[in-house]
Amino acid sequence: MKSPSMVPNDRFDRTIYLVLEDFSSGAAWRETDENRTDYRTVVDDLLTGQYDSPLRVVAFNPWRGWSRDASEDVAEELAQRVDFQDREVSEPVREFIENFTGRKVGLQLLLPLREF
Repeated sequence: MKSPSMVPNDRFDRTIYLVLEDFSSGAAWRETDENRTDYRTVVDDLLTGQYDSPLRVVAFNPWRGWSRDASEDVAEELAQRVDFQDREVSEPVREFIENFTGRKVGLQLLLPLREF
């Protein structure tokens, strides 16, 4: 018979996002406060330069027992925000977006001038 947990279930019954970052000494999972591991916060932190060189984002839910690579989803969200909000991002974040979306971001397309 399984013993009841001393930790409240709702603490682990949520999706947690962690960023793998490239440090000068090698790649490591970035240490993060527990309340800063939700999707929206991780995306906001990437946009505002809280991560210097992101390589990958993983998502997992310990209570439900699943994990997955969320890099593509996060990159798509970042690309949309960069394009629609006309935001600037660091070169490593731009590379992260381009690696996982397969397209350039933040580039203005020049339209030919028309003479009337």
